[in-house]
Amino acid sequence: MEFSKRLDLFGPEIFAALNDKKIALEAEGRTLYNLSVGTPDFPPAPHIKQALLDAAAQDENWKYTLRDLPEMLEAVGHYYERRFGVKGITPDKVMSFSGSQDGIGHLGLALLNEGDTVLLPDPCYPVFMTGMRLGGGVPWFYHLTAENNFLPDVHSIPEEVARKAKLMIVSLPANPVGSIGTPELYKEIVDFCRTYNILLVHDNAYSDIIFDGAVGHSVFNTPGAEEVAVEFFSLSKSFNVTGARISFLVGRPDVVAACKKLRTQIDFGMFAPIQKAAVAALEGPLDGVRAQCGVYQARRDALCGGLRSIGWPVPDSHGSMFVWAPLPAGWHSSMDFCMALIQEAGVICTPGSSFGPSGEGYVRFALTLTEEVIRQAVQAIADSGILTEIEK
Repeated sequence: MEFSKRLDLFGPEIFAALNDKKIALEAEGRTLYNLSVGTPDFPPAPHIKQALLDAAAQDENWKYTLRDLPEMLEAVGHYYERRFGVKGITPDKVMSFSGSQDGIGHLGLALLNEGDTVLLPDPCYPVFMTGMRLGGGVPWFYHLTAENNFLPDVHSIPEEVARKAKLMIVSLPANPVGSIGTPELYKEIVDFCRTYNILLVHDNAYSDIIFDGAVGHSVFNTPGAEEVAVEFFSLSKSFNVTGARISFLVGRPDVVAACKKLRTQIDFGMFAPIQKAAVAALEGPLDGVRAQCGVYQARRDALCGGLRSIGWPVPDSHGSMFVWAPLPAGWHSSMDFCMALIQEAGVICTPGSSFGPSGEGYVRFALTLTEEVIRQAVQAIADSGILTEIEK
């Protein structure tokens, strides 16, 4: 059988080799420190779990929902006003997706035509590339560089590219590089998109994991953004409900309507008890979310500071639950280094090459182990001698 040529868009599955190695080492009884997957290790708050349980006890909630519950759409608007100070997020500006990965993965099918130019960050989360290519889009990568603190620089985008671009994806705080936005930077990006009539898509999954006293924003804190932007807003990382897959597309009603039209052809709506859990999260207390951010910062300090103390110059992440680390001296392949690190130290991280053309030369760590265990992982790296290996 000849399979779809679309599968050729995705490249090789680089995680298979790492996973096979992990399984083999586990069978040997090795101690492993898994810092590769970005799923929180904190439990959901009790009121969120209870809302799901109460709803699941009702037979009516096990049928097709066919729509987003009005109370959930209204709760998103309430949350935006409470958390970001953004007013006017009405139900016609909101729709749910089963996680931002699902939403971004389908976005290109609703918005793009074959050959449309899409501005993507490089490095970036892989589904940015996948979703746009599935829709026929042609990526043009704007580079996130260490010299510019891994932040978008719209001035680096040539005018001829900007004039033909249809869509631009921005992610702040950024996975995998850990950079964060400022009001001034958001204004530059929004003004750029308004000037060139580009739809701005902001991936805002990590606004509540931001360090050193900085504040996580919505793109809609920026004047004029409502004209040109939509935002993916996720409950996964803030409320520790990654498996429930709760995300929202928020912003321009015409874009939301186009995505709803596509979704009605492939989905029957989010499970009602999950929608009830989402309402509980959106309307509930936020003190636990803020306290959790402090724990992530302590983990960041343990990892980045610990690695620097053993001779690996890893800069501090400024936001997200990730650390973006340059390869130690003498190493040139991120995949080779990841395989060596798991073999010699039992520490699992993600090769930077999986995050776009500019990702090579880096690895990504996820802050998903306790501070104490992270310190143990750092010690395992030190004891392995991998940082003093000869050139590879």
